[in-house]
Parts: sequence; C-alpha cells; structure tokens
Amino acid sequence: LRCSCRRGGGLVQSGGSLRLSCLISGSEFTFDEYVIGWFRQASGKEREVMACASGSDRSTYYADSANGRFTISSNNARKTVYLQMNNLRPDDTAVYYCATTLTRYGSRWYCPRAHSFGMKFWGKGTLVTVSS
Repeated sequence: LRCSCRRGGGLVQSGGSLRLSCLISGSEFTFDEYVIGWFRQASGKEREVMACASGSDRSTYYADSANGRFTISSNNARKTVYLQMNNLRPDDTAVYYCATTLTRYGSRWYCPRAHSFGMKFWGKGTLVTVSS
C-alpha cells in the first residue's frame, strides 16, 4: 500500500487557500477499514496530526488549529484523500504528509492517539509555505 501526494503544496500568501491531494494505491485499501489522515511537521517541531477521517463510522477529527479552516474529504472511487486549507497563516508553514493505517477504530478515537499508536503507511510529504 502506498500514499502519494499528488498536488497541492506550494507558496501562498497569508489568508490564501490550498488543496492537498493524496492517492492511496493498493488493492487491499478500503476506506471502511482504514483511518486516513493529514499530518504536518514544521521546522524544529514534532509532527502533528491535523485532520483525519474514517469510513467505518464516517467520522472526522480535526486538531484545534485546523478546526474551521481545514476540511478533509475523500473520493472513494479514486482512492484519493484531500485536505482543503483555507485562511492559511504563516504558522501553517510545514511539510504536510498523508498517512493511513488499518484499524477498527474511528478517527475520533484513533487520531488523537496517532502519535502513540502510529500510522503504518506514509506519503513523502509536500511543502506548504505561507508568507505574511
């Protein structure tokens, strides 16, 4: 199973928007059995979860800093996950990663604990830079 960031990273001005997309390839992947998420890591900081979704219970989870500005969505037929980011701020500058893992838990239980339990499959990351 592989996660591939397809598009979306780049330079944007403060207040602007970007949409990241991630293709999850692998015949074993189904949205009903996996949690998918977007994480980011800013320079000198630990990686943090921003948004997650799970098909098993159709739930989503957002970090406080993402709530109201970021939206995670998916196209199940295309096995593609998106992160729409609006009202971007300079402190959103980071490398963004998509990730997924097989779990019976929904996103609201699993993703706050993703740092401890881990995500098995990771994309390479895409750099988002927000200028002031």
